[in-house]
Amino acid sequence: MTGTQDNIVLEITPEVLLKAYACGIFPMAESAEDPGLYWIEPERRGILPLDSFHVPRRLARLVRQDRFDVRIDTSFSAVLDGCAAPAPGRQRTWINTRIRQLYTALAERGRAHSVEVWMGDELVGGLYGVRLKGAFFGESMFSRVRDASKVALVHLTARLKIGGFALLDAQFITDHLTQFGAVEISRRQYQTHLDQALAVTDASFPTAPLSGAQILAALGTQADD
Repeated sequence: MTGTQDNIVLEITPEVLLKAYACGIFPMAESAEDPGLYWIEPERRGILPLDSFHVPRRLARLVRQDRFDVRIDTSFSAVLDGCAAPAPGRQRTWINTRIRQLYTALAERGRAHSVEVWMGDELVGGLYGVRLKGAFFGESMFSRVRDASKVALVHLTARLKIGGFALLDAQFITDHLTQFGAVEISRRQYQTHLDQALAVTDASFPTAPLSGAQILAALGTQADD
């Protein structure tokens, strides 16, 4: 995966960050210890088409059974911690102190959201991302028990459909995402999708509790109990 990256010279603010997303650019850090950020604009971009999002049958049954308690925006900082923690296949993280500050500020402004998967009082998985008009930019996800991050993604996608969103940006394609129908498109194609999403002015992100059955219905997915 190649793209453009430039060291940031001017101070980045939450407002500047939103303008960057509107241009198809997002920031990353080399590591959690590196205080600097750089801009990324991939030549190939991963997206999850909302109208053809695929929920594998076993996962659909799990969602319908409501084995997890899925909450929205109740522990944004804890989700950041989970995404930043080492995990199998990911010993290093790009979430540094500045990333934490910026995205926490966006969350406080209602521009970033967390989807949290709980078992009792324990946060076992989740994801977070940025909302801008009809676009949602997925940033990172984590899982401490099997399927927790997948359940979070299913709940996110259903809420985006309910809320009238037009784009779910996954940034980069992974094996984890391809099972849901993620596709890779060119930078030019992505810009077209982004422009269409930014023209949506009435999208809203539902935060009220929704059952697994409601989530699957929103996605047009059936599952046997």
